[in-house]
Amino acid sequence: MLNDEDCGFCMRFGPMVPRLGVDIDRSTVQSVGLEAFGIDAERAMLEMPYVHPDGRVDYRHRAIASILATGPLPWRLVGRLMTTRPVEPLARRAYHWVAANRSRLPGGTPSCELAAR
Repeated sequence: MLNDEDCGFCMRFGPMVPRLGVDIDRSTVQSVGLEAFGIDAERAMLEMPYVHPDGRVDYRHRAIASILATGPLPWRLVGRLMTTRPVEPLARRAYHWVAANRSRLPGGTPSCELAAR
């Protein structure tokens, strides 16, 4: 899971994720060689990437779904549901809303604003 280290909301949210019991490593977009993973730096600043152990990369709500799918029930089930036909449009919109408003959410700062990127 790669967070934006310049975003207060991302850095506040990121450490909470492992507490769900998920089996992931967490780092920042700025501290890894994105090119090695085939990740576009500009996209990574707008859409949170998750790099699977096999090298595949998911972004946005699919990244969160993949992260949750590594954890115990009920998180594994929630992760799988987030990519099903009836739920995915809602998950996509929810992720978009959070990303668009992350500067206003707890821990958010002006540097979190997507427009500033």
